[in-house]
Order: sequence, then C-alpha cells, then structure tokens
Amino acid sequence: MTAIKHALQRDIFTPNDERLLSIVNVCKAGKKKKNCFLCATVTTERPVQVRVVKVKKSDKGDFYKRQMAWELRDLAEVDAKDASKENPEFDLHFEKVYRWVASSTTEKNSFISCIWKLNQRYLRKKVEFVNVSSQLLEESVPSGESQSVAGGDEDALDDYQELNAREEQDIEGMMEVCDYAISNAEAFAEKLSRELQVLDGANIQSIMASEKQVNILMQLLDEALSEVDTIEGKLSSYEEMLQSVKEQMDQISQSNRLIQISNTNNGKLLDEIQFLVNYMDLSKGHIRALQDGDLSSPKGIEACINASEALLQCMNVALRPGHDKLMAVKQQQHLFAELRDTFARRLTNHLNNVFVHQGHDQSSTLSQHTAELTLPKHSPLHRDLLRYAKLMEWLKNTQREKYEGLSRTYVDYMTRLYEREIKDFFEVAKIKMAGTTKEGKGNKFGLHGSSGKLTGSTSSLNKLAVQGSNSRRSQSSSLLDMGNMSASDLDVADRTKFDKIFEQVLSELEPLCLAEQDFISKFFKLQQHPTLLQGEVEESDGGVISRQAIPGEHRHSVTSNEKDMVRLMMNKIFHSIETELNSLIALGDKIDSFHSLYMLVKMSHHVWTAQNVDPASYLSTTLGNVLVTVKRNFDKCISGQMRQMEEVKISKKSKVGILPFVTGFEEFAELAETIFRNAERRGDLDKAYVKLIKAVFVNVEKVAIESQKTPRDVVMMENFHHIFSTLSHLKISCLETERREAKHKYTDHLQSYVINSLGQPLEKLNHFFEGVEARVAQGVREEEVSYQLAFNKQELRKVIKEYPGKEVKKGLDNLYKKVDKHLCEEESLLQVVWHSMQDEFIRQYKHFEGLIGRCYPGSGITMEFTIGDMLEYFSSIAQSH
Repeated sequence: MTAIKHALQRDIFTPNDERLLSIVNVCKAGKKKKNCFLCATVTTERPVQVRVVKVKKSDKGDFYKRQMAWELRDLAEVDAKDASKENPEFDLHFEKVYRWVASSTTEKNSFISCIWKLNQRYLRKKVEFVNVSSQLLEESVPSGESQSVAGGDEDALDDYQELNAREEQDIEGMMEVCDYAISNAEAFAEKLSRELQVLDGANIQSIMASEKQVNILMQLLDEALSEVDTIEGKLSSYEEMLQSVKEQMDQISQSNRLIQISNTNNGKLLDEIQFLVNYMDLSKGHIRALQDGDLSSPKGIEACINASEALLQCMNVALRPGHDKLMAVKQQQHLFAELRDTFARRLTNHLNNVFVHQGHDQSSTLSQHTAELTLPKHSPLHRDLLRYAKLMEWLKNTQREKYEGLSRTYVDYMTRLYEREIKDFFEVAKIKMAGTTKEGKGNKFGLHGSSGKLTGSTSSLNKLAVQGSNSRRSQSSSLLDMGNMSASDLDVADRTKFDKIFEQVLSELEPLCLAEQDFISKFFKLQQHPTLLQGEVEESDGGVISRQAIPGEHRHSVTSNEKDMVRLMMNKIFHSIETELNSLIALGDKIDSFHSLYMLVKMSHHVWTAQNVDPASYLSTTLGNVLVTVKRNFDKCISGQMRQMEEVKISKKSKVGILPFVTGFEEFAELAETIFRNAERRGDLDKAYVKLIKAVFVNVEKVAIESQKTPRDVVMMENFHHIFSTLSHLKISCLETERREAKHKYTDHLQSYVINSLGQPLEKLNHFFEGVEARVAQGVREEEVSYQLAFNKQELRKVIKEYPGKEVKKGLDNLYKKVDKHLCEEESLLQVVWHSMQDEFIRQYKHFEGLIGRCYPGSGITMEFTIGDMLEYFSSIAQSH
C-alpha cells in the first residue's frame, strides 16, 4: 500500500500541487469487483482545499488516472454501517449516496479517522459521522501509518512559517559576520548557542531587578479582590429584594391570564348568541306576511317574497356543533317548519285559483280570433304569473311535492286551453286554403283524367279542409298536366296566397311556443344553468355559508333533469301542434303537389331559425319532425313527376312537337328557382333537378323512338333544343353538365336530320362520282379515270344534263314543304334547319366540282347551275313560304 501511495503522490497529486494524506482500496457495493482507490488530499497552497479523489487503474496500462473528485465541504454524512463490529462497508453522502466496500476494516478505519481530523481542522465539525466508534473519533494522535500520513505531515505543514523580509536580512547579516557559517555549521551553531545563553542571563537579571514592582502589583490585586467581595455582597441583597418583586409579578401575571381567559370566553359566548340572534331570528313583519300576507297585490307579493327568502335563509343556517341541543334553537326550528308549511299551502291554493281563473279568461277571448288567422296572445297571463316566480323558486327548494303538483295543474289547464286555440286556428287556416282553391282553380284538379288521382268538386275539398282530414292522396299535379295546362297568373296568385297562409301559420306558432317555453323556464325556475337547490352553497349578507356544494356530476344531472322537465311540459301543452301541422301539410299537398316546394322552404327556414335560438327547444324539435314529413312530400312530388314522364302517351296521328313534360320541367324549374332563391335547403332542389333532368332525357329518347308521325331526329332535336334554351336561361349551376349534353344532342340530331332529309338531291350525279371514288380507291390514278368506259367524259356530260337549275329548285321546294310538316311552330327551328340544309348542299356541290377538276382536267365540264344560283334558290323558297 505504501508503494501505491508514493506512486499516486508522484504521478497524480504532485503535478496538481496536492498532498495525499490517506488512501483506501475500495469497490462499489453490490456490483462486480472493480477496485479503485479513495484518496484524502489537501492542497499545498493557501487557502487549503480538502478533497476526496477517486483514482482508478487505466484499462490500457499499469498507470493510474484521476476519475472523480468531491470537495470535503460537500460531504454531508459518513456512515460506517456498524460501530461495534468489523464491517468493511461504508457510505459517503455527497450530492447522492455512494456505497463502498473497503479491502480491509483497518484501511476503512484509517480513512474515516483522516476524514474526521480534516473535518475537525478545516470544516469546524460540519460533517456528521454515523455508526463510527467513539474510540476512533476520540483518538487525538493516531498511531502507525496514519500518524505519518494524517498527523506529521499535516502538523509540519501548519507549523511551517515563511521568513519575513526583516528576518531574512538579520540572518544574512549574521552569516556575513560569520564567514564560516556555511563551511562549518557546527561552529556556527555553537556560537549561536553561546550568544543565546548570554541573552538568557541578561533576561534573568532584568527580572530580578523588577521584584519591587511585582510586589506593588500584587498589593493592588489584593485591594481589587476586596472591592469585588464588597460588590458581591450588595448584589446579593439586591437579588433578595428582586425575588420578592418577582413573586408579586408572577401573581399579577396569573391574575391577568385568568381575566383574559374569562374575557375570551365571554366574547365567544357573545358571538354564539349574536350568531343565533342574527341568523335564526325572523321579524314579526315577515311572520305576518307568511301567515296572512296578501298574494294578490304587488306590495303583498313583494312582502311575501322577502319573508320567504328570510325564512329559507334562517332554515338553511349551518348550525355549529351543539346548537341543535339548545331548547331555543329547537323552538325556532319548529316555528320555521310551521311557517313554511302554512305559507306553502296558502301559496299553492292561491296559484291554483290563478291558473283556473286565467284559463277561463283566456277561453272567453277565443271567439274574436276565429275569423282571423291569428293566435291569442298569452303575454298578460305570463306577466301576471311571473310576479310569483321567486315564490315558485322558494316552493321548489322547500316543498318539492307541492311545486310539482302546481306544475301539473298548470300543464293540465294550459293543455286544454291551447288545444282549443290551436284547433280553431288550424281550422281557419284550412278554410282559407280551401277558399283559395275555390276562388282560383275551381274544379281544376278534377279535369285531368290522365292523372286519375284526385277527382271531385271544390265543395268536397272545402269539406276536407274544414274537417282537417289527415288522409293523403297521390301526386295529382304532374309535369304532364302542366304541359297541357300552362301556369297562369291565377295559378301563381293561388300559390302565392297559399305561401302567405302557410308562412302566417308558422309565424303565429313560433312566437307562441317560444314565449310559453321562456315563461315555463322563468316561472318554474327551470333555466338551463343549475339552480340553487337544497344542499348547495348559498351565501347570505352576513357571509355565513350554509350546507355543502353539490358535486359537479350531480349539478350536471340537475341541469339535464330541468331540460327534460321543460321539454316534457311543452310536449304535453302543445301535443296537438305536430298533428295539426301534418294535417295542414297533407291538405296543402292535396290541393297542389307543388305546394310542397313552398312548405319545404318555409319549414326549413323556421327550423333553422329555431335551432339558432335553442337547438334543444320544443319548437326546434317539433318543426324538425314536421320538416321530415314535408321533405317526404317533396320527394313524392318529384317521384310523381318522373312517373308521369314514364306514363306519357303521344298521338299517332299528329306530330309530336315539344313534349309536355319538357315544358313542364321548364315551368317547374322557373317556379322552383323563384321559391328556393336564397333558401337553406337548396341542396334538396339540386338533387331533385338531377333526378328530373335525367328522367326527361331518358323519356325524350323513348318517345322519339316510339314516334311514328314525326322523325326521331326531329323529336330529339326540338326537345333538346328547348331543354338547352331553358337551362341556359335559368343558369342552374348543378345542371351545367346536362346543359352541355343537351346542346350536344341537339346539334348531333340536327345534323343527322339535315343529312337524312336532304338525302342526295343530285342522286344520279352522286352515284356517278361514288363510282369514280371507288376506282380511285382501287388504285386508278385520278387523271386516268376519264379513260374508263363507264366514267368517261361523255357519261359525265349526260348525267350533268339531267340536273338543270329548274329541276334542282323544284326538288328543294318540295324538301322545304316536307321539313315544314315535320317541325313544330313553338320552337321556330325551320329557318335554322333550312340554313343547315343550304350549307350541306353547298358542301356536296363543292365536293363534286373538286372531283371534276381532279379527274377530268382540261375538259371544261361544269354543273348546269352555280353556287350563286343555289343561294338564290334557297332564299326565294324561304321567302315564298
């Protein structure tokens, strides 16, 4: 170990100006045996720095390297594990605990002893030593190796003092006087010893000369001691006097403490009494209001409200421990319970009478609203009852059963009242709708036998309207009917009037339901936020907190239950609204299936408005349910139009012209665009457009194929031209693809009709040139065709002479008459078709001239008429007709 110590001092610590004081061979506890050394070191320079250094042998050689160092001032505790038994384990507590196992107990004890001494000298006992033998810590001078390490070197370091400048000068002067001081150190030391003896003798003589002064000093000390004894006697007498004063002060302090305790107890007793008086005392005025207060006048109601709130506050006071055992408190609680029950009975009876009285008053005003399409207003009733809202809240918090009984009574009376009002209101609406049909359409819906869905006179329809029948009929007003019967100004007026009636119905119902729901929420205290129920936190003016707060989950449950209660009350009161609305919708749909468009737009708007106000309201839910029915009727209307397209029949004796469902689609689209302008349900209309236009396309082609009088190309051309014009005019964005498709079909069939109708006006000439083209296709050169026997110049001249200008004009005139018979007057496509035929004829003429020029060059052969002659023929024929 000594050799390792010297090696470490030489290689590691001397270069760093450090001295190694103690060393111990250790390994980490609980891990593989990787040995290292813990070294206790001090710096050679001041101020001295004391460290614990971990040194480990390098893996690449036999030399040692410094791995980690800790300042001794950072060491908080040294734990030797066991003070009585030999145990090589110990812990050093720096920023964390390091557990070590020494190679021997002796090395461990020596290292801990060195740490203890360094702690005593430099850290003033800062480090705490645990489970260390007291004998080890009490050793003042360690023995053996530790003495030389921790003792001698350290003491030598502390005793060593550098010479100051004066001492250096004195030594240099002395050595100059004695030249042999360096060469003969013994002679120099002997001389210094003799001089020291001389000085000691001089000092002794000086001391003996001052003996007299020493005697005088001793005499003065004796006198001082006598004075001290005198002072001590006086202090003892003073202390006895103060002891009696102390006893008196102790008695006074004890008396003051008892007085203070008494005052504290009296103050607490006064606080308790003041608390009970302040929060459990109900004034006589409040008691009179609760027992005999007037519940009819505003002042009486206000007094009852104040009294009920004061009573509730007194009943909900959080009593302190022991209060409930006081007789006065028990009597007050009994009084409060009697007052609560008495006032609850009075309030319940009074409000029951108010409900009955107000219900009868409202019933008496029904007659004045029957002639008009309006619903009676209940705002006076609501205004009168809202004065009792705070009392209802008090009843809800104190007498839940009576509160629920009152709510049931209110619902029963208002259900009967609203049922009569709503029934009469919808009867008036149905009569006005039936009257609209009678004034505007007469017996119109019974005239169209092709629909076969609704027949009968206006009187029967009127009867259905008054009775509010819920029966539905199939879609009777079809696009085919609209083709046979164009929408007149009277039809538009009737539909506009129906739209106004339906809007008036919804506009009357909406404020009625919203006002009633708002009243129920306010009157019965069923707001959407949690109310203060019994058991919640409530703070009075005096700052007294009563009860305990309702937990968050229960508060959410209270809010949900109140929402359900409002919804349940509204469902009971207005249970007839949804039925009556469905009946009215069925009647409107029976009158005219296109009314479903108006109803879809209006109903969607009102549902959207109601959901913006309150998505969970009764009005929003009910209108949403009715909207489903309206949407279903709208879908049935569209399906009916498509079915009528499939069932359409055309006359075999007359030309087809524009099909009825094509004009019907135009009128439907114009009407729908007017109705759905800026509507919320535009998407439903776009879907209906796509379905209808596809059905129109399919059925136009179907009719064109079945047509016997009119050529297929004419039917397709005229109807798709009409569809293209309609879509271009209306600019319906979702049908842009169909608009382009209609244009494409119209153009294709126009070209097909022109080619088929024009045929080959120069038939023989055409056959001749077809033969020429066949020869060229077989490999004959164009300039050699004229040498073919069947296609020589003489044959060409013979064919051309058969088509003079007069015959060509006659053939074109017959063609014009034929086209005129095929086309209808509504679409005005005759001139368009005639101009296309002119272009096609000119194209054929130019084609023939080209073949003559290439196959018969230099022959001088030309047609009997020119392009100018042809243009004149076409123009004169068109003008003549």
